[in-house]
Formats: sequence, structure tokens, C-alpha cells
Amino acid sequence: MEMEYRQLGNTGFSVSAVGVGGEHLCTRDYPTVEATVGAAVERGVNIFDLFMPEVEYRRKMGDALRPYRKNVYLQGHIGAVLQGGQYARSRKVKEADTYVRDFLEKYHTDYIDLGMVHFVDTQKDWDGVFESDFIDYALRLKEKGVIRKLGVSCHMPATAIKLVETGIFDLLLFSINPAYDFEPAEKTLDQLIAATPTQGQLSPERERLYQLCGARGVGITVMKALAAGKLLDPATTPFHRPLTVTQCIHYALSKPGVASVLLGVQSVAELEDALGYFDASEEERDFSFLAQEMQGSLSHRCMYCNHCLPCPQHIDVAAVHKYLDLAEAGERLSVPATVAAHYEALPVTAGECIACGSCEKNCPFGVPVIENMARATRLFGK
Repeated sequence: MEMEYRQLGNTGFSVSAVGVGGEHLCTRDYPTVEATVGAAVERGVNIFDLFMPEVEYRRKMGDALRPYRKNVYLQGHIGAVLQGGQYARSRKVKEADTYVRDFLEKYHTDYIDLGMVHFVDTQKDWDGVFESDFIDYALRLKEKGVIRKLGVSCHMPATAIKLVETGIFDLLLFSINPAYDFEPAEKTLDQLIAATPTQGQLSPERERLYQLCGARGVGITVMKALAAGKLLDPATTPFHRPLTVTQCIHYALSKPGVASVLLGVQSVAELEDALGYFDASEEERDFSFLAQEMQGSLSHRCMYCNHCLPCPQHIDVAAVHKYLDLAEAGERLSVPATVAAHYEALPVTAGECIACGSCEKNCPFGVPVIENMARATRLFGK
């Protein structure tokens, strides 16, 4: 297995395409935590999400990560606190700062690589951050080097779009999986978790969010890629058949802006199962059966699954579509320079398309690939 690394937006950080979310691992006994963290780092994992404020959880994860501190990125949360011994969110600067300082102590470090403003979903959450001194506090942490990059966690696409558009944040922690992407954008996290979609529509707000992050260089780290395991179980999946861990990872990684999928593994065995993604075949990664589940909502839209390949001209059709979508996101007079640079770096660009149609015959989503290749050529100039 060879780990894949991706640039985390414009941060300059190169992170493993699969990372670890510590929420569930930290509930296990210390030998399990230590073995799982060690195995993860040994296999190339270099990003860990560590939102948990509980003292014992931080102590276990901190001790397990201590030998590897210089080789990993820690994603810590600003505003995740304990109140009456229970996890809570706080926008009180003094309270938040107590847990930031505690994070530094428990994780044996003097800085947090990725400091995340914690859980901003609703208007109330927004006001608590931006109509107080909380955001100024977060920015001061970055200015002082206590955090290296400033991010934010969110589950609601409309709110996430607003957060990205502030221009303040370097990265976004967001929940991405096919079940959530086909649910109405206004659903809350609790409603998403309980939802059972059948013939939903691909959320245009979610599409816009992913494209916006990709175009602006705001890296995305992914939470809830498995919908808490719901997508893997025949009894709970909202689709006609369950997905695999590999398919869920591939689905999330296909989205513009996504750098790393953070999975809540609880053992070395679960970690190995997740990292099996990197040895999986294209057939094992393929999630195109979703087209049959959501007829109409996916029609004519590239899902970046590369089911269209092989191309006789060796064009990476999904990559061309991804950069085309990024270039056309929003109302622009010109193609963003970073998007153009990524497109031009492709070994073979859309201009090499010979309109043979093999891609369109293979595409499960009915994408007009030939037309889009021509549009990309006109837009990018080659």
C-alpha cells in the first residue's frame, strides 16, 4: 500500500488522503489507542482530528501521538469545551481559551496545526462567532502562531458557503457522503442522520460549496463519510444496497477541494480496512450504481468517478470536468489562475479529445463528455 497525499487547499500542507478522526478511538483502552495511532502513522497517515475536550480522551490520544508529533498535523477545535462534565460548544473566549491551552498541554505541543472554529451551523452559531469577540480571538491565535492555519467545522452547506466567502478560513471540515448530498440543504445534522432518502435531488448548494472551496483554495477535510456506518449496513443504508468503506472514501475524495477523509476507526483492524482503499481496483472504488438510485438528479452531471475510462487519448476525463466545474463556478469574467494552472499541468488536456465517444458509452450518468471537452478547450485555450 502506498499512501496518497493531497495539498490541503492553499495551506502548503500535504496531507494523507485518509486520516483519522479520534472521536471513537479515544473511547478505547490505551493499548488499543497506542497501537492504532502507531499503525496509522507507520502506514503514512499524517492528519488527526481531535475535537474531543474530555480530559482522559485527550490524555490517551496525546500520549499515543507524542512520539510522532513532528510528523503529523493535529486538527484541534476552538470552542469545544466541557460544561458540567459534558461536551458542549462555547463562544466565551475565556472558556474556549482554557481548552485551547489544555489541548497544547495534553498533546505535548506548543502549536495546533489546524485550529478549527468548532461547529458553526445555525444563525445562532454564526452570531456567537461573528457578533462577539470570538472570531477576533481565533484570529489572534493564528497571528501569535498558537494555530498555524484557521479552519471551521460545519454541516450545513448554506452556512458553509457563507463561512468560505468571508475569506477568513484556510480550510473547512465538512460532512460529505452520498446520502447527505441527496438530502435537502436545509436539513439539520440530526435530521440528516435520521434521513432515509429514496429519490432525492443532488443538492445544488453542496455542489456549489465544493466548487467554491476548490476555486478559492480552501481545503476540505471530511467527516461522516460513512454516515456513522449507516451506509455500510443493508439494514440502514438509504440506498437499495450498502456501500463499502472504499466506495464512501472514493465518493468523498472525488469532490473538488477535498484533501483528506477522516475516518473514525477504533482499532488496527478497522484502520487496515480503511487503508485498503489504496490497494482497491477501480471496480471496487466505483460508486456509479448510485445513478440507478437517483435517476434524474444525477443525469448529465459528472460525478468524477472515471467510470468513463479508458480514454484512447489518455485524457483524465474526471480531472478535466473538475477543473471545468471550478472555472465555471459562480459568475466570473475570467478563469482563476490557480484553476488554470492545475488544468494546464494535466499530462493530456481536453484539446486532445478525438470525439470517439467511448467515454459517453461508458458513462453511467449520461454526461455529454465530447461537448464538455470542447467547452473546456475553448475556456482554457488548449
